[in-house]
Amino acid sequence: MAEAFIHLSGVRKVYRRRDAEYLAISDASFDVMAGELVALVGPSGCGKTTLLKILAGLHGHDGGEVRIGSATHPFDPARDVGMVFQQPLLLKWRRILENVLLPAEILGLPTAASRERAMQLLELVGLKGFEHKYPYELSGGMQQRAAIARALVHDPKLILMDEPFGALDALTREKMNLELLRIWKESQKTIVFVTHGISEAVFLGSRVVVLTAGPARMADNFTIELRHPRTLEIKTDKDFGDYTRRIYKLLGME
Repeated sequence: MAEAFIHLSGVRKVYRRRDAEYLAISDASFDVMAGELVALVGPSGCGKTTLLKILAGLHGHDGGEVRIGSATHPFDPARDVGMVFQQPLLLKWRRILENVLLPAEILGLPTAASRERAMQLLELVGLKGFEHKYPYELSGGMQQRAAIARALVHDPKLILMDEPFGALDALTREKMNLELLRIWKESQKTIVFVTHGISEAVFLGSRVVVLTAGPARMADNFTIELRHPRTLEIKTDKDFGDYTRRIYKLLGME
């Protein structure tokens, strides 16, 4: 059996503020294989974002084991993470191409090769022809596509996405879900996608990890065996409904 690219076992996280302590994660245990798109789903405030920050190396943890990388997929946290947030966080004074190139500039990657890759990524995310626009000239969905291209430009092994479509309207969000699946298939990246949308988690995930209300504890971890390529019609399938009901039940919402 292949070695997991990400391995978490009994992970705990405690926030300390003055004399008070707050347990944010009590027990998170799951694996992510290279090339998977794993959706982390749970109620607001359950610790999903904290867990993502631990994976990104932005937070430490207070117990358990976190391992990223394997013999076949070595991992450098300074080089091999791409982040996409709920807001695009594009620099308003830089054009779209310049925004996409920012991680490559910070890492000191070769300019010509990085520019060529950035242009290829802008075409991949459907923004060919918009590279010289400023962020304000693009819609919210287009800005988020640029943010995805920025997360991919330095060719990281792991993409971490923190409710990236949460601020979009429902129709644009559906379109971005389809776009993400296409980009994931073409880029073959490992993606951990945080959401509190149960339907979104089932639609996107090759596997879903369900977290309980905070402090986060893993309630379930299961494979989504739905056909690819996925279209919006799949949401009317019985199997799709069964998966969503399973999550509702785990979260006490049935």
